[in-house]
Amino acid sequence: MTSYDVALASLQGAGRLPSISAAVARGGEPVWSGCVSVVEGVTSASAYRIGSITKTMTAVLVLQLRDEGLLSLDDAIGSVLPETGYAEATVRELLSHTSGMQSEPVGPWWERSVGGDTATLLAANDGAGRVAPAGDYYHYSNLGFALLGEAVARLRGAGWWEIVGERLLAPLGMTATSYHPARDHAPGLSVDHFAHTLTAEPHTDTGAMAPAGQAWSTVADLLRWADFLAVGHPEVLSAQTLAEMAMPALPADNYGLGLRLLSLEGRTMIGHTGSMPGFQASLFVDRATRDAVVALTNATTGLRPEHVPAVLLAGAACPTPGEWRPTARVPDAVAPMLGLWFWGHTAFGVEWARETLVVRDLRTAEVSDRFVLAGERLIGVDGYHRGEQLEVRRRPDGSVDHLECATFVYTRVPYDPQVAIPGGHPAV
Repeated sequence: MTSYDVALASLQGAGRLPSISAAVARGGEPVWSGCVSVVEGVTSASAYRIGSITKTMTAVLVLQLRDEGLLSLDDAIGSVLPETGYAEATVRELLSHTSGMQSEPVGPWWERSVGGDTATLLAANDGAGRVAPAGDYYHYSNLGFALLGEAVARLRGAGWWEIVGERLLAPLGMTATSYHPARDHAPGLSVDHFAHTLTAEPHTDTGAMAPAGQAWSTVADLLRWADFLAVGHPEVLSAQTLAEMAMPALPADNYGLGLRLLSLEGRTMIGHTGSMPGFQASLFVDRATRDAVVALTNATTGLRPEHVPAVLLAGAACPTPGEWRPTARVPDAVAPMLGLWFWGHTAFGVEWARETLVVRDLRTAEVSDRFVLAGERLIGVDGYHRGEQLEVRRRPDGSVDHLECATFVYTRVPYDPQVAIPGGHPAV
């Protein structure tokens, strides 16, 4: 087992990830790929949804137009999309998230809703959602990249994804990158915070919002994309233009023109993170050395994408709780105990993991107690309550009122006045 494998396993365990695939390149050459998965059939060759890494593709298409003289970065987007409510926003402001427009489009949560068409999107977003003056500060906007993608489509006279395929994927040989999930793909999943069970997430077509986050890809294909972002390609975009994209748009900012900037041990890496329901993604490359790292996971949360380069490239420490596995079934005696509880004003999370009830102090994320089932009784095996029984106290109608263990009372709200607190809690 290599150090990369150990690091990947630590990310999977710490993040409670159903699967995570990753790959590393050194000097532009792939040197390792791996996958840790508790989901049958998912491997490092499987496709995952890449979320906002899609934005880097949209940004490259925009810079192609600029380099061909078809568009200026200081043009108002209204020169191409006159019907938008943000017509005065410039292309540069949209690329750098400094236009001041809101982060998300009006309407249902686009990430979990089937996307509408462009006409509907433009009509619904009339400019009233602005949160700041243009250029005032960085404010991430998915809506802004939807406008950029539509501008690309209109200026090229073809659909946004058709242009992605012809002008980006084909020249770079990215045959495993697609609009819809490939046959071999990881299923999007959400991990219940307390029960550790898995719930399927939808694989919706985001429609007019697709240029902000729609594509699916593999770690191998994304390593090709990362290296392109480092050195360019004669049929796609020059290294000089990519260097321009990698400059911070605002002083002390960590975003350029469609690219995130990340400091790692004295060097700057560029790339992007991604998030969609059921998926997270990370792609970063050092343009000077062509060292690159890609990580993809099929969990809605749990991965810190911006931390991946430090763990896989620089060997940063990562918690090593051991392999995480989901819960198949929560025992009936345990189910009422899961969730958020308070001892006094202190918040605790009660989880079911590895056939153990885990009580976690939410101030520190440290485990304070563990209990196991002995028949129908929950007995402490670790922590202050070792050997004690945790009991559910119910109301006359049978509903759960509070939890109690050796005079410690846990309520759903801090110091619940409806619960009679036994005299005195032992000092911990």
